[in-house]
Amino acid sequence: MNAVYLVVGTGVLVLVVVDILWTTLWVDGGSGPLSSRLATGTWRALRALTRDDSRALSIAGPLILALTLALWIALIWTGWAFVFAGGEPALRSTHTGDPADWTGRFYYAAYTMFTNGNGDYTPTAGRWELASSLTTATGMAFVTLGVSYVLTVLGAVTQKRSFASDVTGLGETSEAFVAAGWHDGFEGLDLPLETLATDLSTLAEQHKSYPILHYYHSERGSRASAMAVPILDDALTLVRHGVPDEHGPSPTLVERARSSTESYLETLDAAFVEPSDEVPPPPDLERLRAAGVPTVGDEAFADALDGMTDRRRTLLGVVEADAWHWPPAED
Repeated sequence: MNAVYLVVGTGVLVLVVVDILWTTLWVDGGSGPLSSRLATGTWRALRALTRDDSRALSIAGPLILALTLALWIALIWTGWAFVFAGGEPALRSTHTGDPADWTGRFYYAAYTMFTNGNGDYTPTAGRWELASSLTTATGMAFVTLGVSYVLTVLGAVTQKRSFASDVTGLGETSEAFVAAGWHDGFEGLDLPLETLATDLSTLAEQHKSYPILHYYHSERGSRASAMAVPILDDALTLVRHGVPDEHGPSPTLVERARSSTESYLETLDAAFVEPSDEVPPPPDLERLRAAGVPTVGDEAFADALDGMTDRRRTLLGVVEADAWHWPPAED
């Protein structure tokens, strides 16, 4: 028995099984150690190669998802091939009786992962028959998990883009968003804020469970959540600190929506998103005044913004990490 091959094969299998279960089943765990590094490396390479071209970056999410599945399959396949190399011999050809070489081991492992084999090779002992059964079990189980993971991620991508469209449909800048909700009061903004807060909370949980969502880049800024979240948060800042209290929407709804934004920002560590070194430009109260919205004085609003520097730097980091520029959204 070759103990080195057996240890290597077992180690590879343990590593990939942990990564698969971590990524697909652990809701609070984000991506596994292999998957997260693959995603980050692929995204950074694409940004460098495409020079942040939005159309080219739109393939990042599907590519990372496909590479993740391919990595899992390749490691399971390789792990079992090394395990079978640990026997002396573990497999024999049914045609010649010769021990399987490396080609035969990989051939047998691939067939056994998805079927019961085709009879070209056979295990030489009971423990290798058991290993063959486990090969089939891991292949079938993790292919099923992989398919379920893909379907869940694609559903979350649809919800992510729907949320972004709902935000930018009201306004592609924070000022336009607030002005759209003003009709001698903000009563008509209550329902949209409640809906957007709920959708953003769901989106935050999905990003926490599936960090690969951060790498699904939209070709259009109006459908990018990395643009929509800063627009919404700056709009909430405007109605909370830029509009007099007697004219603003329900403070409860505003705080709930801001809490949803904070939940979203907490997911960014999984995608290695860092706050920007710069502070984004402040919202423009003059645009609200031009739309007939009552506002506080510029100095009072500037004082309020001073206490949100870190938050707004993080929001700018979200925009820059997704290869966009600070709102307004530019298609």
